[in-house]
Amino acid sequence: MTDPQPTPSEQQAASTSLGDLLGEVTRDISTLMRQEVDLAKAELKRSASRAGKGAGLLGGAGYAGLMAVLFLSIAVWWALGTLIGNGWSAVVVAVVWAVVAGVLLLLGRAQLKRIEGMPQTVDSVQRIPDTVKRNEENR
Repeated sequence: MTDPQPTPSEQQAASTSLGDLLGEVTRDISTLMRQEVDLAKAELKRSASRAGKGAGLLGGAGYAGLMAVLFLSIAVWWALGTLIGNGWSAVVVAVVWAVVAGVLLLLGRAQLKRIEGMPQTVDSVQRIPDTVKRNEENR
C-alpha cells in the first residue's frame, strides 16, 4: 500500500504557524460578528418600519372612532333634547361619558399596578459589576 499524498490544504496547514491560524480565526469571528450585527440592524429596520405603519393605521382608526363617538353623542344629545330639553340632555350625555371615563380610569390604574417591570434584566445588569470584580481579583 502506498502512503496517501497530503492534500494542498493539509500542506498549507502544516506550514502555517499557530499565530497565523489564530489570526485567521480571529478575523473570521470578527467578520461573522459584523455580519450578524448588520443582519440584526436590517431586521430591526424592517420591523420598525412595519410597526410604524401599524401605529399610523391604529392612530387613524382611533381618530375615526373618536369622530364616531362625538357625532353619536351629539345625536343622542339632540334626541334626548326633544324629550327633556337641550340643557338637561347635555348633562345626561356628559354624565354618561364621565361614568365611562371613571370606569376606564379604574381599570387602567389596576392594570398599571400589576406591572412588575423587567426583574430578570435588572438582576442581570446588577450582577455585571460583581462578575467583573471577581475576575479582577483572580488576576
